[in-house]
Amino acid sequence: QVQVVESGGGLVQPGGSLRLSCVASGNIFSIVDMRWYRQAPGKQRELVAATPTGGNTEYADSVKGRFTVSRDNDKNTLYLKMNSLKPEDTVVYYCNVDSLAFYSGSWRDVDSWGQGTQVTVSS
Repeated sequence: QVQVVESGGGLVQPGGSLRLSCVASGNIFSIVDMRWYRQAPGKQRELVAATPTGGNTEYADSVKGRFTVSRDNDKNTLYLKMNSLKPEDTVVYYCNVDSLAFYSGSWRDVDSWGQGTQVTVSS
């Protein structure tokens, strides 16, 4: 099984910055992809940024130029540096990890989610 834990959310003023972290742990053989999503109440969860292993980093148009995603592969950790935050960035941010892990008696592709971290942008 894979555990995913996010941290770093909080309250920040418009124009401010925050850095979110996400740590994946468990019987992980390799990481396929690590992604940040966000979800506002009553809306669908949307992809913010993705870091496929061996692939190109992707960003949602709404965060390009303001958010930067990075990974520490040795620590199975994903970061999201958020600059120039806007009130509309006020949502819960979730980390999603696609990994090859040992689960239910065999190695398999496992899709795991964290519990989410709240970001509030307000003056």
